[in-house]
Amino acid sequence: MLLLSAFTFSCLWVFGLGQLEQPEMSVTKAIGESAQIACKISPDHSDTDIHWYRQRENQQFDYLINVRQNYNQRPLDGINKKIEVSKDRQTSTSTLKVNFLKKEDEAFYYCAIWTYSTWIKKFSKGTKLIVIPSGKRFDSDIFPKPTIFLPSVAETNLHKAGTYLCLLEKFFPDVISVYWREKGSDKVLEPQEGNTMKTKDTYMKLSWLTVAEDSMNKEYGCIVKHENNKGGVDQEILFPPIDKVANIIDPTEASLKTENAFTIINPRESVLRHEHVNNSTDLEACLERRKDQLQLQVTNTLAFYTYLSLFPKSVVHLAFVIFCLCRRAAVHRDGQSS
Repeated sequence: MLLLSAFTFSCLWVFGLGQLEQPEMSVTKAIGESAQIACKISPDHSDTDIHWYRQRENQQFDYLINVRQNYNQRPLDGINKKIEVSKDRQTSTSTLKVNFLKKEDEAFYYCAIWTYSTWIKKFSKGTKLIVIPSGKRFDSDIFPKPTIFLPSVAETNLHKAGTYLCLLEKFFPDVISVYWREKGSDKVLEPQEGNTMKTKDTYMKLSWLTVAEDSMNKEYGCIVKHENNKGGVDQEILFPPIDKVANIIDPTEASLKTENAFTIINPRESVLRHEHVNNSTDLEACLERRKDQLQLQVTNTLAFYTYLSLFPKSVVHLAFVIFCLCRRAAVHRDGQSS
């Protein structure tokens, strides 16, 4: 009976109950500083070894260190205490500390556990350590700033569906997670998204959700997880139901009374901006300026993706033309020599 219980526990550990969570998607530190990366195990298993791995870009996993009780450390690259790891038995959390940071330390770091009964190792999703130059400085507001687009009347009439688009701008670092859900529901919807693109020293990303026409009376949320979100809390950017937007007469009355208020511009054909304004004159000027900028950004982004999709076809076509020309020239020379 005891053996059966142990076997059952091991199976539950591997296939569901033994969960590893690294709360931070990314950690950004400057050269010469120290970085700490946390890993929480649930349920509590205070006597379990926690193993730590590193994976640099396009390289294999490197085994770093493990800890069972309280603390362990090891030298690396000839530096004493380059790697330190601790374990808090009360919270069942292990913390990896990387000291004397160099650019080469930039990588994904993973915690892992394994059970001796099954010999199966389980890894977390990982945290990316980003190492920036010691003198580099960013603005304090490098969190993702959203601009949202509502479905247009033309799209709804033509396709009997509507697309909600969330444009995230001016954030750093590039590690970001975006998902969508209907308000009041925990079910994650299936959006589409573009690649994260660099704009000067920051990044931008597009994510969009298409729903059927009869679902456009619901409220949808675009949830953004990022290292520099205010208060460390995920942003939830709400898209109002279309029927409510269509009934709005005064855009200033549509602003949500929160720190993350949105202003609605020209319902069903426009942009919502994560921004405050002082009066109606400033509102109109700001809206017009933002609308022009965003139209240009979206146009440039779509042109970029179109170029990427057509470039491989152009290369193949060019190679085929060159092959045909070379073959024709070879046949012509053979005919003359004979």
